[in-house]
Amino acid sequence: MVKRALRMTCSAQMHTEIADSVERTADRKKKLYAERYTLSAGSGFTLTELMVVIVVIALSAFMVQIHLFGMLRKSTFKARVQEFVSTMQMAASAAGESDRRYEVIIDIPEQGYMLREITNPDLTQVFEEEIIVEDFFSENCRVAYVMFDDGESTSEDRAKFRAGHSGWQYGGKIVLLDENEQPYSIVVNRLNRMVTLEPGDVGLLGPKSKDEVLF
Repeated sequence: MVKRALRMTCSAQMHTEIADSVERTADRKKKLYAERYTLSAGSGFTLTELMVVIVVIALSAFMVQIHLFGMLRKSTFKARVQEFVSTMQMAASAAGESDRRYEVIIDIPEQGYMLREITNPDLTQVFEEEIIVEDFFSENCRVAYVMFDDGESTSEDRAKFRAGHSGWQYGGKIVLLDENEQPYSIVVNRLNRMVTLEPGDVGLLGPKSKDEVLF
C-alpha cells in the first residue's frame, strides 16, 4: 500500500510539473509573440518616418535645383561678358608692361573670340603657339556687331583689336545681346587703355584716325 501511495504521489507530482512546464511554455510563446508584434509595429513606424524624411529632402533638393538653375541663367550673360572683358584687359596690360603686341580677334559668324600674341609680321596668319585664350560666347550672350572709333563697323566678319606698348591701336565698342535681346556695350578706350561694360548701345566719341596711337 505504501509503495502504491508513493507511486501515486510521484505520478501526481509529475503531472503537476508537466502542467507547469506547458503553462510556462505557453507564457513564453505569448511573450515572444507580443515582442515580435511590438518590434514589427515599431519598425513600420520608423519606415514611415524615413519615407517622409526622404520625400522632404527630395522636395528641398528639387527646389534648390530650380533656384540655382534660375540664378545660373541670370548670371550666364554676366559671367560670359566678364570673361571677355578680362581677356581684353589682359591684352592691354600685357602689352603695356612689355614690348610685345597682342590681338583680340572677335569672330562674329562663329560667335567666338581669341587672344593671341603677335609674333609674325604677317597679321593674317595665326599660329597655334601664339594663342593665349580661345573661347566662345553663348546663346545668352551674343555679339551683335562691332564698331571702331574711326566709324567702321561689322556684323558679319571678324573684328580685331590690337594692343601695343603705347596702347590700343584703335578703340571702339563691341555690342552684345543678352537672352532678352537687351544690348550692352563693351567700350575700348584707346586713350587710357580702359575696357568697360555699359548698358545699352552707347554712342562713341567723334571718329579718330588709327594713326593717333603708334602700334
